[in-house]
Amino acid sequence: MGTQLYDAGFSYERAFDGLNLSHPQVVRRVHRDYVDAGAHIVTTNTFGANRLRLQRTHLGEQVAAINAAGVRLAREAVHARPPHNRPLVGASVGPLGQPLAPIGRLTRELAAEAFREQLQALADADPDLFLLETFSDLDELRLCAHVLAEVAPGVAFLAFATFTEEGKTIYGHKPEEIARGLLAEGAAAVGANCSTGPQALDTVVERMGRVPHARLALSPNAGLPRLVDGRYVYVASPDYFAEWAVRMADAGVRAIGGCCGTGPGHVAKMVTAVGVRSPQVRVVANEALPEARDTDAPVPQASGRVGSDFERKLAAGAFVVSVELDPPRGIDCERLIHGAVALRQAGVDAINIADSPLATARMSPLALAVLIRQQVDIEILLHMSCRDRNLLGLLGESMGSHALGVRHLLCVTGDPPSVGDYPGTRGVFEVDSIGLLATLARLNRGQDANGKALNYRTDFRLSCAVNPTAPDLDREVERFHRKVDAGATYALTQPLYDPVDLERFIERARPPIPILVGVLPLRNARHAHFIHHEVPGMAIPLSIRERMRQAGERGPDEGVAIGREFLAAVKPLVAGTYLMPPFNKFEMAIEMLAD
Repeated sequence: MGTQLYDAGFSYERAFDGLNLSHPQVVRRVHRDYVDAGAHIVTTNTFGANRLRLQRTHLGEQVAAINAAGVRLAREAVHARPPHNRPLVGASVGPLGQPLAPIGRLTRELAAEAFREQLQALADADPDLFLLETFSDLDELRLCAHVLAEVAPGVAFLAFATFTEEGKTIYGHKPEEIARGLLAEGAAAVGANCSTGPQALDTVVERMGRVPHARLALSPNAGLPRLVDGRYVYVASPDYFAEWAVRMADAGVRAIGGCCGTGPGHVAKMVTAVGVRSPQVRVVANEALPEARDTDAPVPQASGRVGSDFERKLAAGAFVVSVELDPPRGIDCERLIHGAVALRQAGVDAINIADSPLATARMSPLALAVLIRQQVDIEILLHMSCRDRNLLGLLGESMGSHALGVRHLLCVTGDPPSVGDYPGTRGVFEVDSIGLLATLARLNRGQDANGKALNYRTDFRLSCAVNPTAPDLDREVERFHRKVDAGATYALTQPLYDPVDLERFIERARPPIPILVGVLPLRNARHAHFIHHEVPGMAIPLSIRERMRQAGERGPDEGVAIGREFLAAVKPLVAGTYLMPPFNKFEMAIEMLAD
């Protein structure tokens, strides 16, 4: 709108919003040009129509009249179309033009008052939706959204931030922060507008798309302007914009438009190029489940954002591979980091990091996760044990992992201290794995452990453990379904060696979430004997133990062969595998995956 009015001969020093009253025919004509071009949403000429901006041109007392006229003029333009093909009227609201305290002097109270005045005037004029545009400060954008919710509860709104070429706002906000913050405020879609040209927003789109359930909208400038004969001209052509629009639709963007320099010609080309196609689905949900499954049925897919290779493959039903690396008993983790590199090169999708398995004293799993992520681009599945922390400690550790970018949490109750290095130590067990899942799922919904509303939402991807060889299988199945109800989106089994055990569990439990089957390749007969007789919750068939005994010094090779045979037998039943090479012998996991 601004560049169209500029092209019509009005100076940038003028308050374009005031033209709603002084030159309504010009504003109405601009709207009609976009309606004729095929736009589905027409944006009102009210971007800067708040008291703080209008005061600069002595229009501060006409806030209500200017905003009401802005909606009316857009409404008159769209009514030129028949009702069944009539564009929506989107009320445009921009930032206040002054930085909030403590960066600036504008208090939140005065800012909220200015937003409330404009938003109320717009709401009274009854637009179809609101567009909160070109914000650089997430706090200001959230404040605007919060006031809008007070003024017009339940109204639909799109929320846009503007980004620098470095992919951040000038206040340093990352695309993920913007998306999470505005989705938490109830935005129908979030995204970027203005900024630079379309290409510069590719990274912003990708990073916003990592946020669970993010519905994205984009409205970039038509490239960067240049001064030609004393006037600013935007260089991105309509054909270029159309190519970009198709690419964004294919990438799953829900709303596509243009900001500065994007004329009716750009919109017409985009409408023709995109046509009536639906955006590519970004999120795969699994709500309807079959009554029963057979080995040919598709594996249930995990819900949530499709981000890393692990998540993309799990959502698409492709077979995923995770390998466990236990934190070291000391402070040197160089070998484990090298192992993570080798595993990634071998095609592994994720690294599981256990939380002091068998109650042995080890390095913090979160510390190891961060050290690995600094060197390797791979998903981390972090175990979170209830053994060593009360609820406050678990929440603190979880929020710390979230801040550090580790979002996949495997919630486990934990082995009792009596089996570990310090049998005199007492376990905490204030909550169990089900309670921890429920607590973290509340954080994902924007609630604390007591159900009270928070001003943020996490995006943990929660998983649980399950033991198909549990002595009381009925109780294990019952607890498994309680874990699913509490928030688990996929499950990892204890190590298995007999396909019949897995088949029996699947028949009994009918898992509504993806299952990653656990496989622990054996080292030798002594190792097999120890696991079967001394490790709680694990059983190895006599035939397998006998094979390991006969293998003698070829034990590691036989263990890998047994694991490969088992995995081949159960692969049609599961979404992936969870390999647990003993003693951090990651080479065994690589051998198991070799063709």
